[in-house]
Amino acid sequence: MQSAPEDRPALADTVTGQAVTDLRPVHNAATDLRPVHDAATDLRPVHDAATDLTFRDLGVAAPICDVLEAAGIVTAFPIQALALPMALDGQDIIGQARTGTGKTLAFGIPLIERLGEPAERRPAAPRALVVVPTRELAIQVGDDLRLAGSRSGVNVVTVYGGRAYEPQIEALATADIVVGTPGRLLDLARQRHLDLSQARGLVLDEADKMLDLGFLPDVERILRLTPQQRQTMLFSATMPGEVVTLARRHLRQPTHVRAEQHDAPASVPTTEQHVFRVHQMDKIEVLVRALQADGRGLTIVFCRTKRAADQVASTLTTRGFAAAAVHGDLGQGQRERAMRAFRGGKVDVLVATDVAARGLDVDDVTHVVNYECPEDDLAYLHRIGRTGRAGRAGVAVPFVDWRDMQRWKLIDDSLGLGQPEPAETYSTSDHLFAELNIPPTARAVLPRAKRDRLGLEAEELEDIGETGRPGRDRPSGPAWTTSQPPRPARHRPAAPRRAAPRRAAPRRAAPRRAAPRRVTPRPTARRLAHPRPRMRGRHSASHRRAAGRLSRAASGAGAAASAPMPKVTHSRLSANLRHLGDLCQVLLGRLRPREHTKNARPA
Repeated sequence: MQSAPEDRPALADTVTGQAVTDLRPVHNAATDLRPVHDAATDLRPVHDAATDLTFRDLGVAAPICDVLEAAGIVTAFPIQALALPMALDGQDIIGQARTGTGKTLAFGIPLIERLGEPAERRPAAPRALVVVPTRELAIQVGDDLRLAGSRSGVNVVTVYGGRAYEPQIEALATADIVVGTPGRLLDLARQRHLDLSQARGLVLDEADKMLDLGFLPDVERILRLTPQQRQTMLFSATMPGEVVTLARRHLRQPTHVRAEQHDAPASVPTTEQHVFRVHQMDKIEVLVRALQADGRGLTIVFCRTKRAADQVASTLTTRGFAAAAVHGDLGQGQRERAMRAFRGGKVDVLVATDVAARGLDVDDVTHVVNYECPEDDLAYLHRIGRTGRAGRAGVAVPFVDWRDMQRWKLIDDSLGLGQPEPAETYSTSDHLFAELNIPPTARAVLPRAKRDRLGLEAEELEDIGETGRPGRDRPSGPAWTTSQPPRPARHRPAAPRRAAPRRAAPRRAAPRRAAPRRVTPRPTARRLAHPRPRMRGRHSASHRRAAGRLSRAASGAGAAASAPMPKVTHSRLSANLRHLGDLCQVLLGRLRPREHTKNARPA
């Protein structure tokens, strides 16, 4: 990684009392060796005062306030109340707040206002750039920015992988703000379709997720394509050390804004958490009962693997639930179709991997079920952050297997949940029905009277011109290769056709004689004597034994033929027959003495 420019000093030297006078700073400054989140003790906002402020009180332009008020957004959240005054002045910001607290508008409103009037913009080059880690988050951020800038004449273009290049390239010609994933942004920049030399504002949203996906090298390349004199804002729910290093390199005197106190719980207080120790063979049965809880709205079920997500979604569909799966192996059209059906209420159960665990804001998500134990506490926080957003209530239900108990103890200890030993739970446990408010009549299949959702089949599959392998944008490494748009075929003028030369008619060949039929000789007696599989007819075992006897008798036939035939008389023949009868009786007595004795005539 390159060294920091001279006009971008280290981050710890920037947290001064003058920069955060209105936010009640603490005079102690952090050293360069301490992470950014330790230096965030300088920012201790008053939540009561911040939550009472409206966007008009914060100096936001009237067209934006009118649009937000029409959408029912009037009061600013703490992160918005703290970040907007400094962001509107053009300062670099590091915003840290819980998931679901309105970070999108905290950086979106300053980007829209600092673009200026429509006549002052240069349509050929974007003036602002927002980099997000996943495609679903790019779609959501783009929709939020379009809503906020609908009366300001701002053109927001969303670019991400999985879609065709041509529509995105045409939209970039008049883009004011570009929202995209790192892989597609670098693709378009390398092909000279995206010019970032005029970008005055740059936002890195969910920077810790980019770190987890390995996108930080791509982010470094994108930052080098932008001008040095720009406003950079970095927003994230957590602040790992690598993200701190990135901020120190590329931000100019940033102010770290933290919306909650250090002693505040990491999870959202309005979310109820019920932890159950469930056996792997009984998980699906427990899940089916939990989905029949009273008052349940939209539900997200998180799985660790893509295969597990497909299996759970398929099983729930056969049980009568309107379920859909979202993961990286699905095509982009299928992923967007499932998200549209989930937002529209046609599907009320979304089974997803961690693709949907970051930044997605869907109304009426009341329950989040962790079908498998998350990898760490950060993954758990982002998963349960899909419910209880914007001050609403929610329910989080983690399933912990016996083999995941050690991992869950670490998560519980890190977050201070106070449930290191979850209760052993089965689909018939009474405490499961009591805690989740499940009716006693809940069974393994959803009753037909409650199947009121249209299902995924009711949502049309949009033809988006998918390109490349379905999946998320993969980070680039030393050998950076990405999918390219198809090149137009070169049309060469066809050569004039020449008249074919006349050929003489071929002579008729003489008719061939039929080849003599090849007769396969019959197997001889010696061949039949060899052991073969049991067959029928003349190839049976009895036939082979008889043929063997004939072959052995044939060897002595020559000598016997030369001897004279003895003369047979009636008396001699009778004697031979009596002798043969006596011999048979002797043999019969030896073989079956009991029967011979029983059937013998009395003397």
